[in-house]
Amino acid sequence: MANPLKQLAGQTMIYGLSTILARIINFLFVPIYTRLLSPESYGVVTEFMAYIAVLQVVLVLGLETGCFRFANKEGVDSRKVYANAFVTVFCISATFLALMIAFASPISSALGYEGYEACIRYMGGILALDSVTAILFAKLRQENKALKFAILKTVKIITETAANLVLFLWFPTHTESAAWILNFIPATPDFSYVIFSIFISCVVCGGLFIPDILKLSFRLDGKLLKQMLAYSIPLMVAALPGVVNDFLDRILFRYFDTNAEAWRSSLGLYQAAVKLAVIMNLFIQMFRYAAEPFFFRRAREKDSRELYASVQEYFTAFCGLVFLGVILYIDIIALILGPQFRSAVGVVPVMLLSYMILGMLFNVSMWYKLSGKTNMAIWITLSGLVVTAIVIVAFMPKYSYWAAAYGHLASYVVMFAISSILGARYYPIPYRWGRLLAIFVLMGTIYGSSLLLPAMPLALKLAVHTLLIALYGAGAWKIIHKA
Repeated sequence: MANPLKQLAGQTMIYGLSTILARIINFLFVPIYTRLLSPESYGVVTEFMAYIAVLQVVLVLGLETGCFRFANKEGVDSRKVYANAFVTVFCISATFLALMIAFASPISSALGYEGYEACIRYMGGILALDSVTAILFAKLRQENKALKFAILKTVKIITETAANLVLFLWFPTHTESAAWILNFIPATPDFSYVIFSIFISCVVCGGLFIPDILKLSFRLDGKLLKQMLAYSIPLMVAALPGVVNDFLDRILFRYFDTNAEAWRSSLGLYQAAVKLAVIMNLFIQMFRYAAEPFFFRRAREKDSRELYASVQEYFTAFCGLVFLGVILYIDIIALILGPQFRSAVGVVPVMLLSYMILGMLFNVSMWYKLSGKTNMAIWITLSGLVVTAIVIVAFMPKYSYWAAAYGHLASYVVMFAISSILGARYYPIPYRWGRLLAIFVLMGTIYGSSLLLPAMPLALKLAVHTLLIALYGAGAWKIIHKA
């Protein structure tokens, strides 16, 4: 068991090279965004990114996971699998892009962003290019080409970073010498700079995949495609409520926030605070890139289920370490935000815990992917979406972004419970729930102890908190390796 775990950890680190870089750079831009953009403008960026996240799930049709399923199937040509997926997603994405270009004006007017039709077109380009390259990135993961995956992702990230730096820091003082850029963005920095930078990076990334695209066969295998869609579309339908669940709060600020006239500002404050929880989300994304193909490859092995249980324990313990690392150093980490954005920092512990439960949910939800019961995922994610919607609609008018944060936590807990119960029935995995609970108790004890400490100088406080984190690490290790 040690070797598979080491392999998973090694691939997680390689995939994490690009993911870490993306998140770190995104994190490093938070001080820039929260100092050069108003909370309102930052809120608009957040709203656009929510729409992009939701729509991309639809355009990919769940074929990323479908490719893993069928490419590992005996007697199936993996080249036909990826050709089917690529051609299908390309045709759908191209149609979507054409519609976004044609209806950019009415869409921007409906959203209240008249004059920003270009952003709607950029958003269409981002979605089309990201959806197509998602299949190509999945192919790299399937082929264990983690390094190439990381390099291409890194180039995309660097391109977006360079574009942001040029637009925010150089262009405002060189508008006369670079007047041609005004054909794409306004002269005054606003949310459109962020969207345009992402679009440029997507174009570059798509160009880098041209050699890989030319190697693909573009012939569709109708019978195989039907099987792939029958497996993948339920995953897409299931993932859609899940992604909507993740971003529903951003969308509903427009309708339910306490201060209806300044809902974009509330959304901007909330998003800035959520960015401080990015480290937890970072590790989860790294883990998911490596774990999904890993779980499928190990499914036929005799001790695979015991292996999955061990993975959950290590994952939970590490997430606890991340949680405490962020919270116990929050006095320093919060300085990343501009002064006008720091009022929402209180939601950070809630979001960190929410992301931790979400990561554990990914592990316990593998049962319906491995067993082929993907239709069950729809009901699990719908239950979470209902919980989120209820909490937000009921409490956001009074508690603003606090309702959004607790809505996430309640939703993920409910989905985790339902998925665990169904998994135990249809695809039993011997999770050692006592150990998992002990990790949470230890984490809560350490966090609670930090709150009870008397006031002290910052340097001494950080030293004590470092000691508490070390105690957690030792305790978690002992829990996991308990005989």
